[in-house]
Amino acid sequence: MSTPFYVSPQQAMADRAEYARKGIARGRSVVVLQYADGIVFVAENPSRALHKVSEIYDRIAFAAVGKYNEFENLRIGGVRYADLRGYTYDREDVTARGLANVYAQTLGTIFSSNGEKPYEVELIVAEVGPEPEDDQIYRLPHDGSIVDEHGSVAVGGNAEQISTYLDQRHRDDMSLSEALKLAVASLSRDNNGGERSLTGDQLEVAVLDRKRPQQRKFKRVLGTQLSRLLDEAPAGASGSDAADSGAQEPGSGAEDADGSGESGASKPD
Repeated sequence: MSTPFYVSPQQAMADRAEYARKGIARGRSVVVLQYADGIVFVAENPSRALHKVSEIYDRIAFAAVGKYNEFENLRIGGVRYADLRGYTYDREDVTARGLANVYAQTLGTIFSSNGEKPYEVELIVAEVGPEPEDDQIYRLPHDGSIVDEHGSVAVGGNAEQISTYLDQRHRDDMSLSEALKLAVASLSRDNNGGERSLTGDQLEVAVLDRKRPQQRKFKRVLGTQLSRLLDEAPAGASGSDAADSGAQEPGSGAEDADGSGESGASKPD
């Protein structure tokens, strides 16, 4: 009868972490940047059906990389948590910090469990505040730790190289157009330092716009509005003008809702 091999707990955890990191690195990157009037999410994602960026609640959005079915389960769980907490207490009691803590507990439990493989996901939870200093951005790696970010953050793909590029160029007072162009430029860089071309059709873009008069601050940026921001908006355009705060223009390509039909701020069923 063969004797089973002994693996130390430290080695087992290191192996699980390496497994998760490799799975996450195979995905296309997502970047999140603060700009003058809010927070912009930009993902390399040609799919119009499978979202990497989604609304969670009034002022809170979620972005993820890795295995879609795994982070979609987490997104749905976050929506349900936000709905229940907002209904039981008050909508103001639903915060990105509270949601990040819930995700951290879930990911940490799964990562340390011997009965299942770790989730191959990395999450970003962001909340836009009344003023730029009130914005909150949290990054949650596969092991359930929480990293409090400011300014810009990248996950998935060559995130380390992208983060370095963003850190050198990002400013908190950027307009939406400037922030979007910087995000696209960072995503266009490959591991060898070269650049490739990314078009609007290859991007998923959304904003949390603090200037919107509605309670809900989340909006997708699509179609002609995205093209205008990428190609035509002057460098000095204000974030609020570009984000089209309030009523959207006919045919602008902007979506108020996530489109998933499951959000704490969605219309009644």
